Amino acid sequence: MFNKVADLHKLCFPHKPWSADEFRDLKKSGCEIVASDNGFIVWRTVCDESEIITIGVHPDARGAGIAIAMLGLMEHEIKKAGANKIFLEVSAENMPAINLYKKCGFIQNGRRPKYYDGVDAILMQKDI
Repeated sequence: MFNKVADLHKLCFPHKPWSADEFRDLKKSGCEIVASDNGFIVWRTVCDESEIITIGVHPDARGAGIAIAMLGLMEHEIKKAGANKIFLEVSAENMPAINLYKKCGFIQNGRRPKYYDGVDAILMQKDI
């Protein structure tokens, strides 16, 4: 599974792909990982909050609702775990992701200047 997710991550983020070992370490650290042939999502829940670590959709499958489905699945799972808030950070240059999160009910609640190699990170959250 970890090799499959790493291969998909490389297609989604070719400039900074994560290895199978990095995904394995995330799982060992308590993260949940859900993956299909065309998408993946990784999150961590601590107490009543969940953080989206990464989410990606195969470039050829974008626009088909896979990310929305992954976010919905995650939200269902974290509600069962007792979480009531989801938070994330996203590159200010990643407008498709920012628009996706807004469409799914996330709001911007902060900014980290020059967080991603000189690019600001947008902090977003959703209460559930």
